[in-house]
Amino acid sequence: MTRPIKRSFTIAGHRTSISLEAAFWEALKVVAAEQRLSVARLVARIDRGRSGDGGGLSSAVRVWILQHYRSSARR
Repeated sequence: MTRPIKRSFTIAGHRTSISLEAAFWEALKVVAAEQRLSVARLVARIDRGRSGDGGGLSSAVRVWILQHYRSSARR
């Protein structure tokens, strides 16, 4: 297991950073390319779509990636 890698983004005019393990960053890049989006734009979409459960953005991205690949596996 690798240590999380931190990257910064500007979302809705605010600077934020998320920490993800390398495998999650790679998955995020793949999905962004499939959807013809930058990683930053995909993260912004994930941020807009998350519920107010109080979880952090890094967690929301991990869960979104898991759900994305689960959906793909069902098809």
